[in-house]
Amino acid sequence: MTDTIHNTILPMTDTTAEPEDYTGEDGLLYCGKCRKPKEAYFPEGKTFFGRDRHPSECDCQRAARKEREAAEKQRSHLETVERLKRQGFTDKTMQDWTFANDNGSCPQMKNAAGYVERWEQIKDGNYGLLLWGRVGTGKSYFAGCIANALMEQEVPVCMTNFAAILNDLAASFAGRNEYISRLCSFPLLIIDDFGMERGTEYGLEQVYNVIDSRYRSRKPLIVTTNLTLEELQHPEDTAHARIYDRLLEMCSPSLLYRGEFEESRRTGKNGTAETAACRKGDLPMTDTQRNKRPARRPDCVTETRIGNTILVVSGFFKEGATDTAADKMMKVLEAEAAAGYLTCDKPD
Repeated sequence: MTDTIHNTILPMTDTTAEPEDYTGEDGLLYCGKCRKPKEAYFPEGKTFFGRDRHPSECDCQRAARKEREAAEKQRSHLETVERLKRQGFTDKTMQDWTFANDNGSCPQMKNAAGYVERWEQIKDGNYGLLLWGRVGTGKSYFAGCIANALMEQEVPVCMTNFAAILNDLAASFAGRNEYISRLCSFPLLIIDDFGMERGTEYGLEQVYNVIDSRYRSRKPLIVTTNLTLEELQHPEDTAHARIYDRLLEMCSPSLLYRGEFEESRRTGKNGTAETAACRKGDLPMTDTQRNKRPARRPDCVTETRIGNTILVVSGFFKEGATDTAADKMMKVLEAEAAAGYLTCDKPD
């Protein structure tokens, strides 16, 4: 037993000498490169298994150790990001939807970067986005850039669509509650192409269950859709109304691109060839009107100057609510500011 201990412990106190190393005047081994000791005496003359010294890192050894640790940390980070992207995307091409691959033709993309930069504030405030606009305006790519950038920070994100969700729920009917709970466990959930799923009674019920569960989780949700804000605010029936109302309560509607459009072809760099419609030098505007009805006057209205543009924001809230109009409008403006959409200039 004693021999085993000696054979195990004693090598730990040995210092391997390189050809260029030397013994200093204090009797310790020194590194021949950095001239720093590779050994140190035990304090107060103590010994350990008959040894009066123990190994010590010289500058060269310390630098080599830190380099190894950095390489291991980087390897672990890359493995984590790869796993998150493999689990978080339903389509592998989405992994190429990054800020680095964007061709720079859409100035609105900087607001996606702002969402990522303010992620901690976004997450704590539960600020969601409803990205709407016509086909080809880059809504999915915008959301994909956010997803990829957060995953690079090791933040789990799920980007999917209701067609895939409904298929998964149908395939695992017995475990649908666990499936929905898993979706709601992601710090950020992105639903792409909302409104394109089948509109059966079962389908609409499951769509509502997912959105309502996400709402109750108090975590951010980003949704992209080709539906217009008018269609979202004036649904065709009760089944759609409760879905859209819940969605508008969770997310600030944002029209990414408006006005005069510049057509550009995004090929290769953006994952797939698509037409991107972008307005030069303009910020995406956010329409924060919630549950607007033509017969109702706004509960509060505010005007904000953004460059040479005046943004008029009208606030609506349900009857019986305890919050005042000012409280509601403050929440709207806080959400806009946190997402980086409002950059207000001082009036002239």
